[in-house]
Amino acid sequence: MTSRERWTVYPLLFLAIGLAVRAVAIPEERFAAAQIGDLEAARLTCREIVVETEDGTVLIHMGRVIDAGGGRIEIKDEKGVDAIAIGTRPQNRAGAVECYDADGQPKPCE
Repeated sequence: MTSRERWTVYPLLFLAIGLAVRAVAIPEERFAAAQIGDLEAARLTCREIVVETEDGTVLIHMGRVIDAGGGRIEIKDEKGVDAIAIGTRPQNRAGAVECYDADGQPKPCE
């Protein structure tokens, strides 16, 4: 093996060994959820945004909320019951604002 080949093969070998050890040494759960206090970005691209309270109650859910429908934003009360929804449903493409009563049942918007 020439010196030039060694300069190519050995760094790749060490890289492969390092990646294999990293996968075993650091569990994936560590990377599952990042804890960030503040985030500032010019643009954010994601599939879904969920705002929860400390006890896990969902207050706002943005994304494909109903089946395979289009974009939708659901705003809930402090108990996690639907209050207002803005977006589309899977059966039609028309946008709509939906209002709910205290029990989470649909009602006409006022």
